[in-house]
Amino acid sequence: KDATTYFSRDDTNLTTVIPAMDKLDAMLATAVVRKRGDEPDITLASPMKAAVLVAKDTLNKYYSLSDESEVYHIALVMHPKHKTRYFDEHNWPYEWKTDADALIQRVF
Repeated sequence: KDATTYFSRDDTNLTTVIPAMDKLDAMLATAVVRKRGDEPDITLASPMKAAVLVAKDTLNKYYSLSDESEVYHIALVMHPKHKTRYFDEHNWPYEWKTDADALIQRVF
């Protein structure tokens, strides 16, 4: 529900997609590996873990598709808040950053 509300706002734009996908990915990954006694003490039953894994696979499918679109790269690098710092802050491969820089040079 929160994600639907977030992406239904009037001020949502392309630059919010990748950071939102990264946050969802981290949340799903954490939910799957959480063990009894972790803080907060929330563990998932096996069917729920299976559902989370399916959700993570689906998210990864769409995340991979974003790699094929230059628009996402351009939007992320051109956004004043992110620029290429986003690549560094999320430990993305250095080549992704240099490829994004080269794309900006080629397009603009």
